[in-house]
Amino acid sequence: MTVAEIYESVTSGGASDFAEVVAVLNRNKPWCLIGGPAVNCYVEPVYTVDVDLVVVATNLSQIERELEAAGFNVARFEHSTNAQRLSSKLNVQFTADPRYQSFFANATEREVLEARVPVASLEDIIRGKVWAWQDPAGRLSRRKKDELDLVRIAEAYPQLRALIPNEIVAQL
Repeated sequence: MTVAEIYESVTSGGASDFAEVVAVLNRNKPWCLIGGPAVNCYVEPVYTVDVDLVVVATNLSQIERELEAAGFNVARFEHSTNAQRLSSKLNVQFTADPRYQSFFANATEREVLEARVPVASLEDIIRGKVWAWQDPAGRLSRRKKDELDLVRIAEAYPQLRALIPNEIVAQL
């Protein structure tokens, strides 16, 4: 079985949903992955059903319409927009945080679930993970997941530890 086939099975269609989201996003470029699947492109992967993305803010309304037409439920929140099909465990989250808009410039194509997609640079992913980890309004479980991602990166890329808060690096 391929990684995509396994993911498809475990998430009730998540790989197919991801491929459909990628098709919509490729019609509305630029965009890039910024969350867990992006981290997985640089370090030993861990399982996640969340796909965090950044798109050009002015394209988000069009993307929402296209995803809704493709059968995704779209929910808008203050700092994000989420898209998910009822039958799938895949949760796609588009950040509305303007700090991420510069991440397109350094994104490179990588393979995720058998699709070539733009992925934020490791340095940008670290910045985003640090922002999320430091956000006191974020759920503790989410902040701990971001902390773990930063630990995984620090272990694999010691030369980038200066970008990671000392409180996290000290745990290594």
